[in-house]
Amino acid sequence: GALYSRKFTIDGEQISLQVQDTPFVSLEDDTDSICCQEQINRSIYWADGFVFVYSITDYESYRVLRPLHQHIRRIHPNANIPLLLVANKGDLLRARQVSSKEGLQLAGELGGSYHEVSARENCEGVHEAFQQLCQELSRIIGSCNGEKRRGLHLVRPKSPNMQDLKRRLKQALTSKGKSATAL
Repeated sequence: GALYSRKFTIDGEQISLQVQDTPFVSLEDDTDSICCQEQINRSIYWADGFVFVYSITDYESYRVLRPLHQHIRRIHPNANIPLLLVANKGDLLRARQVSSKEGLQLAGELGGSYHEVSARENCEGVHEAFQQLCQELSRIIGSCNGEKRRGLHLVRPKSPNMQDLKRRLKQALTSKGKSATAL
């Protein structure tokens, strides 16, 4: 999946948003369990919010969302992570396979907000949906009083001193040079 980055301002605060597109999530052989790549699990682990997108013209894209949400809850069992359910292709009403009622019901069941959009005809609806998610994230992160929202983030190791790195590199190069001349 691709990684998209954008910066914008919400309530006077500059926000840096990174969206990891995680394709290739599918249901396993008519069951309610999902099949996904390890890369998707890593994205789920580090995400601060989720946007579930399905096409109103493709019932299978809608069907995969419940099992995907259950998979996320296994990775984040107690986390308060915002969820946005986006029904795309709102301009293709004649080909509709998923009703607005079904979308609203699923969003309520999963504890998220619901938006029906047409990315092709009105990108403003997509922008508003993401803006709502970012406001929700800002509210949740802001209420943590500077503490990490979840205990899942690993402490980043301190980078070694640059002089120490140079010294080790020089030692490695010197020892290789000596062993080559010993042959």
